[in-house]
Amino acid sequence: MKKTTQSQLRSRRQPPASGQRPKRVTRQNVMTAIQELIDYHHRFEEFFPRREQSDWSWLYLCGQLSNLERKTIEPMVLSLLGAIPNAIRDLQRFMSQSPWDVRSPMLHLQSLVAKWLGERDAVVIVDGSGGAIGARKHSIGVAYQYCGHLGKIANCQEGVFLAYVSRRGYSFLDERLYLPQDWFATDHRQVRKACGLPESMHFQTEGELALGMLQDLNERGAVPFQWVAYDESYGKNPAFSQEIAVMHKWYMAEVPSDTRVWLRTPLVEEPGRGLMGRPRLHRRVRRSASAPEELRVLVVNLPRTAWQRHLIHEGGKGPLKADFALLRVTPIHDRLPAIRQWLICRRSLGSQPELKFYLSNAPSHCSTQELIRVSGLRWPIESIFEESKGELGMDQYEMRSWIGWHHHMFQTFMAHLFLMRLRLLFKKNCPRSPRLRLGNWWPQLWQKNLSFPVTAYLRSTTINDETMQPTALIANTITRSTRQRLPNTRAPKRRSNIQHVVVI
Repeated sequence: MKKTTQSQLRSRRQPPASGQRPKRVTRQNVMTAIQELIDYHHRFEEFFPRREQSDWSWLYLCGQLSNLERKTIEPMVLSLLGAIPNAIRDLQRFMSQSPWDVRSPMLHLQSLVAKWLGERDAVVIVDGSGGAIGARKHSIGVAYQYCGHLGKIANCQEGVFLAYVSRRGYSFLDERLYLPQDWFATDHRQVRKACGLPESMHFQTEGELALGMLQDLNERGAVPFQWVAYDESYGKNPAFSQEIAVMHKWYMAEVPSDTRVWLRTPLVEEPGRGLMGRPRLHRRVRRSASAPEELRVLVVNLPRTAWQRHLIHEGGKGPLKADFALLRVTPIHDRLPAIRQWLICRRSLGSQPELKFYLSNAPSHCSTQELIRVSGLRWPIESIFEESKGELGMDQYEMRSWIGWHHHMFQTFMAHLFLMRLRLLFKKNCPRSPRLRLGNWWPQLWQKNLSFPVTAYLRSTTINDETMQPTALIANTITRSTRQRLPNTRAPKRRSNIQHVVVI
């Protein structure tokens, strides 16, 4: 009898990063998931110029979907392929040096997001995420800067990400790597060259990177959305919100508590002569107008009747509720009143309530439920990062080059969208079936019209041991097509060492 180790017991007790309780899986679910993964990667094969590049992308995708404790290149190759000479170096070259462009498959991924998750009133969330690098000072974009993952200043990389959220689900849309201004100094020239940074790159703030992605997304119109939501790091810049309003989109901007607003829009005096003194050269608020108030002062003076309790969403740990107060206010911008906006004050429940403030340019007839729904959509972006880092190894890459970072992020986006695709396919409860054993169904897989056999099995990160065995299929032996050849004929040579791999 095989003895179970303590690490295996801990892995069984530990819930998946998504926080969702695994459901019982039928044989039809397994067959559907396997074929879906094959068809899913076939959608991206045309964007790889060479066949071996598509094969390496397939292997990397399967490695990210496996339950390896550390999803870096060496464990992936050793687990899925074995000790094949030069395979580790070939996969490293594919991820760090191979000149396949990320832009075209990224646009195709966005079209799949629109097809599977698209809604007219969907929300695009802007957020940054970083990872501590430690002693790897020569990795692209590494600098001592604020790391959101650690909550402090650290030697890390920082990326800017767009995520798509609708009632159907959520997924990544696009990414940019933030390069600190020090990276464009003269003393970093050799490091930039070693990391393969294009000469055309110049310094851009995180807000400028995010606006560039949003403007490109809006101009192409490939993904439907109405809202743009972002946290305080972007919301404290009024110019960022104004650029989104120019796109004719509604923003939900978290703002700091010292943001100043007027409850009533003050009158403004135009340039020209006054009653006395020199003429005015610029517009200004009339001197008789009341001074703007900070939000933390304004919220203290609100009556109790202004607060109402609402349900934000049904979370994995139960319903999430908070108290809300909604007002129409006029923020101050460059000492002048800005456009009339919604102020959403959110107060958490408990003995030590936390206050958050949001400004939105949504029209005055926008419903209270819609404002509350969008203001509470912080959890999807947190779930995306948690699932991608916990299940797909988003922060476990070892590439130091500019192109390597973008390659890894695209592969992670592709893997996460596939998990969301499976969630949509299996959303409805399937009929119950008896627990399946290995011999009941696995020979039928390679008997179908597929180009791979089945030989090995890994554990799954999304389905536990109690519901289904096995959960991974790896093929590295003779395929169906080669078994049909004459006994003495040789199979055509492949330019890469990898074989077909399927992991669910």
